[in-house]
Formats: sequence, structure tokens, C-alpha cells
Amino acid sequence: MDLILALKAIILGLVEGLTEFLPVSSTGHLIVAGSLLDYTGEQADTFYIAIQAGAIFAVCWHYRQRLFDVLRGLFSVPVQQRLAANTVIAFLPAAVIGVLVGKYIKFYLFNAVAVATALVIGGIIILVIEHIQANKSYRPRVMEMDDMTWKDALYVGLLQCLAMIPGTSRSGATIIGGLVIGLSRKAATEFSFFLAIPTIFGATVYELWQSKDILNAESLPMISIGFVVSFFSALVVVRWLLHYVSKHDFSSFGWYRIFFGAVILVTWWFGLVAW
Repeated sequence: MDLILALKAIILGLVEGLTEFLPVSSTGHLIVAGSLLDYTGEQADTFYIAIQAGAIFAVCWHYRQRLFDVLRGLFSVPVQQRLAANTVIAFLPAAVIGVLVGKYIKFYLFNAVAVATALVIGGIIILVIEHIQANKSYRPRVMEMDDMTWKDALYVGLLQCLAMIPGTSRSGATIIGGLVIGLSRKAATEFSFFLAIPTIFGATVYELWQSKDILNAESLPMISIGFVVSFFSALVVVRWLLHYVSKHDFSSFGWYRIFFGAVILVTWWFGLVAW
């Protein structure tokens, strides 16, 4: 692998790790970054999927004790059983719909203009929801992730399906959606992290299997670099975001999405960048 490809792997690994768990769309950022770096096509799409696993390993590492507790208490501790069941319930809608329509979404919507449009729309939705949240005095119905019911998990899982549209953001759909149905910021954020584990692992395994004919020994060094960079950068973001949500809302991410999406649309409209 030459130096240019290594640099691209590092940059894209950073983009994945820094955006996977923020409500700004990691897939959208990867598509835009890949377009700027002239790294597109089936090989690039497979690379994007593969390095997502690095970000998920970061979540597993951060929550390693809780994951161990869930496995140990899976058949004996009610609170661990409930979290495991809720995670499976929330995972199923995206798993089913992803298999049915995933290839069509990938074909028609994996482009910078579609991503930019989703970024702007999602940013507006975040600002509207945060405005509503700030202007009504109420206490969240569910304060802790362990207090969620199976219906809460199902609602979050259905909302996660919106994130199949590149630029929407899986974490944005699940966290902001969690706030709408009555979860606290802490509960919504933590459950979004846990739900990411089966969702992204499942998507990674499925997509890599679908792309097995494209994978070869030459692509492994680039994927390895992207994976490692994604892991460490995501680990920083996970720890930072949990601290951030205890003191702030998500309005800043809404404004960022609108600005970033608008820049892409304006440069495309005037032909400044061939997205």
C-alpha cells in the first residue's frame, strides 16, 4: 500500500471515529470525505463499512464491564435480561428493513447531494425538538436506560430505521427520537450506544459478506489502518459525549448539520465542486 492510500485510510478512520456516535451522520461524512479524497466506488463503500467495526469495538471497550455483567446475568438477573431483550427488540426493525431495501438505498442515496439534503433536514428537526424541549417544563418519563420498557425499545428501533438514509445519522435518530418518546438524555445516549453494537456489527458482517468478491489481500492494510484509527478516535468521542450530554443539549449539532449541508449544496449548485 502506498503512502497516499495510507493517508486516506487515516483521514477516513478519523472521520468515522469522530462522527459515528455524534448526531451528524458518520456515513454522510465518509461519503463527502471520500468524494473530496477521490476515493469512491464499491471498494470505498466496503472500506467504510469495515472501519465502522472499529468504532463499535470502542463502545464495547468503554462498556466492557456492563457487557460482562449482561452476559453473566443473562439467565438470572432481571435488569440484565431486560437490557439484553430491549437491545434485541430495538435491533430487529433495522435488521429486517436493511435486508429488504439496503441495496436500493445504497444505489440511489449514497451521494453527497442526498447526504447534504438529509443533513440540513435533520439539523432543522434537531433544532425544533430542542426548542420544544426547552420551552416546556417536564421531567423525562425514563431517567435510566435500565428502566426502559420493551415498547420504548421498539420505538427507538423503529426510529433507527430512518438512519438508513445517508446523512440522517443513526445516533441522531435514536438519541433525539429517545428524547421525543420520554427518555432522559443520559438514557437515550447510553441506549443508542448499546443498540449500535448489534446494529453496526450486523451491518458490517452482512455488507462484508455481500462484498466478499471485492475484498482481497491488497485492501486489508488500508482497512486495518482505518479500523485502528477509528477505534481510538471513537473511544475519545464516546467518553466526551457522555460528559457533554449531562450539561448541554444538541442544538449545536443541529446548526453544524445545517451549515455543513448548506456548504455542500451551494458548492454543488454553483458547480464549484463536482460532488
